[in-house]
Amino acid sequence: MKSFIKTCIVTMILFVCIFTPAFAWWEGIQDITIFTAETDLSEDLPVLIDENSPFFQTFTEANRLNVLLMGINTNLADTIMLVSYDMDTDEISIISIPRDTYYPREGYNSPAQKKLNSSYSSEGALSLATAVSDILQGIPINCYMKIDYDGVKNIVDSMGGVPMNVPFHMKYSDPYDDPPLNIDIPEGYQVLDGESSVKFLRYRKGYPEGDIGRIKAQQEFMKSAFKQALGLNIISVARSVVQNVESDVDVKTVVSLAKKATNLSSDNIKTYTVPGEARNGEGGLSFWFSDEEQIKQMLTEIYSGSSSENTEGAEGTDSADNSAA
Repeated sequence: MKSFIKTCIVTMILFVCIFTPAFAWWEGIQDITIFTAETDLSEDLPVLIDENSPFFQTFTEANRLNVLLMGINTNLADTIMLVSYDMDTDEISIISIPRDTYYPREGYNSPAQKKLNSSYSSEGALSLATAVSDILQGIPINCYMKIDYDGVKNIVDSMGGVPMNVPFHMKYSDPYDDPPLNIDIPEGYQVLDGESSVKFLRYRKGYPEGDIGRIKAQQEFMKSAFKQALGLNIISVARSVVQNVESDVDVKTVVSLAKKATNLSSDNIKTYTVPGEARNGEGGLSFWFSDEEQIKQMLTEIYSGSSSENTEGAEGTDSADNSAA
């Protein structure tokens, strides 16, 4: 199976690529019957559910698609999100998992290796998927996606930019980055082009809540990007998507999902962050220690279809890592 994702914009890409019904442009489609043929998504996207999970019955009965989004930077999972799409109600829940989440693994004993993001560098995408599922009470994960920073830039530019209210002046320079990184985005409402969007997504320094503040900013960016995509020529945007995104979801399944999501709108998106707290741990490193009981409450809300949105799901202190990239 291929490995997937590089930044949070991929969530918007997922929405455009999978959750919209305009796919006649897809190269290689010769048999138009796939657009009308019925398919069983439970067969197209099989998934194993842990029988020991306290949510086993709930996960088994739910008609949901769960997609793991991994933002990979220098072989570490920089952005980790799970997108859960309810195919009965056309609602989407986005769960952000802090990259510094404490997740010790047998055989990996250094403090840095006990951070969630290191599980990708050591064993790849499937290892990270296993870790995320474990943290989220055995939640099933159907598929993955991947995009690099050049892809983000290309897709945002194909949309004509993404409107954002930048919360403060984002300014940071790193001459040692390859290529050198220079971020200078003024405060206030503006339309971010592709290059500025990448810098906005990479920026970390200055958020009062540390990396949790960055996660919230990324979630707002995704909502705005999705809303922007819905108001444009979806075919044009989708063409850019398919040229810049890797996915293991085949065309037949994409079409089936699209047909089920014709009523999807930006109002149907809820965002969450794995609850817990940031504090120093082994080696003096800052970790995010997740709260198991609060995670259970969050999953209960998501799978019960509760209408309350929990963008404040994680309340924490500043992360020790305030670098921009």
